[in-house]
Amino acid sequence: MAILGGTTSCVSPQSIIYFQGDTASISKAKIQQSYVPVIESNDMLSIVVGSLNQEANAIFNSANEYATTSTSYGSGSSSGRQPFGYLVDRDGNIELPLVGKIKVEGLTTPIAADTIRGRLQMYLKEPSVNIKNINFKVSVLGEVNRPAVYVVPDEKITLPEILSLAGDLTIYGRRNNVMIIREEKGERQYARVDLTSRKIFESPFYYMHKNDVVYIEPIKAKMNTTDRAVQLAPLFVSMVTALALLIYRLRL
Repeated sequence: MAILGGTTSCVSPQSIIYFQGDTASISKAKIQQSYVPVIESNDMLSIVVGSLNQEANAIFNSANEYATTSTSYGSGSSSGRQPFGYLVDRDGNIELPLVGKIKVEGLTTPIAADTIRGRLQMYLKEPSVNIKNINFKVSVLGEVNRPAVYVVPDEKITLPEILSLAGDLTIYGRRNNVMIIREEKGERQYARVDLTSRKIFESPFYYMHKNDVVYIEPIKAKMNTTDRAVQLAPLFVSMVTALALLIYRLRL
């Protein structure tokens, strides 16, 4: 306990307070950016079709039936239930029953829904289409309370929001040097952002993109505590063994 108290006391308030800046009670800043995701190859789409004909709807919606998987999604459990959905092929197409192939790559989900709705009008009366990208996920690792892979159903989430889902950083999490790994257009980017500064709101990594990885590294105090515990472990074991041997001998 003494070791733990000594290391945590070295953590300064400035290193754990988020969004530091102007101390005025009210301040404003224009939103400089936003993120609008588009459909890409290998995306898995949940496409729910509605119309006045329930039997016909079932033909299109059967692909959204749920199946048990072994992947953790947000809850930290070893299993979850994810829909099959429609896979976007390497050419950017999905294939619907009766309709055939439809090009959806590069479209937002609302525009893709409108495109599919137009193709369905020759088969269904007053069709409605709802699309969600069901493999829009973000991985959170390191010094957080609930590291996991988090599925984002509405395809829009910020870095503070995903960290909130992960239970926030632990006291040992390094807030001023958060690593974000992003893969897009055949490239992998490694970025560092500072959660203690309001400049995070201007960063292109404020909005999470599909398949982003967020890594929170530990501060030196955590590493020193772990190293010290490893160093002292043999001593503790020897002391306990000696004490047990002494008690045994006294009972003889």
